[in-house]
Amino acid sequence: MIQKPNLLLDVDEVICFEGFLDAVNDFLGTTYQIDDFTDYFIDEVTIPKEQFQEFQEFVRKRNLYETAKLLPGAQETIAALRAKYEIFFLSSCVNPFDLEGSGKLFQDKYNYLRSTLPDIHPGNYIFTSAKHLIHADVQIDDLLKNLNANNTVQILFPSYHNRDVTDEELAKKNVIRAGSDWRHGWEEVGKILLDEKSPVYTLRRGR
Repeated sequence: MIQKPNLLLDVDEVICFEGFLDAVNDFLGTTYQIDDFTDYFIDEVTIPKEQFQEFQEFVRKRNLYETAKLLPGAQETIAALRAKYEIFFLSSCVNPFDLEGSGKLFQDKYNYLRSTLPDIHPGNYIFTSAKHLIHADVQIDDLLKNLNANNTVQILFPSYHNRDVTDEELAKKNVIRAGSDWRHGWEEVGKILLDEKSPVYTLRRGR
């Protein structure tokens, strides 16, 4: 039996937008949209410093995945990838501003994955911030710093905060960009990993 290549798949900003922006809007009474931002930490550019601790307490009480928005094409493409790859979710569950409340974040994310993508067994969940320690054939992440150079194929998933990453930066790190718009990111991932004309397709055939 041919062994499938291993695929490490990030969760936040790749599979879904968790409800963090909803929390910001509810707290401030605003109507921000995700494309209004270029900074990864949205709260740092929206929440006044004098209200930051109050906001952290506000967020701690919420299930950020209750209003999570699945990215277009995520479920369908992941279903197709399952036939070709062994999929592992690789995601952090640590809120650096609220370490004590991170346990709830872990539980909420776990429950979201179980209900949204039930075909991926929980034994394939890897929850860690130390992504550089995990090696695989393919890795998909929205943060360039999280992509491990030791992985055969590294794919940067497009997101609001990585639009300014240059082609030169990607070439230097041997990273493939899955398009430039998160709305079509999963369509591009499918072309990279499932299209027989893609150079990456030979990775699967060679196993």
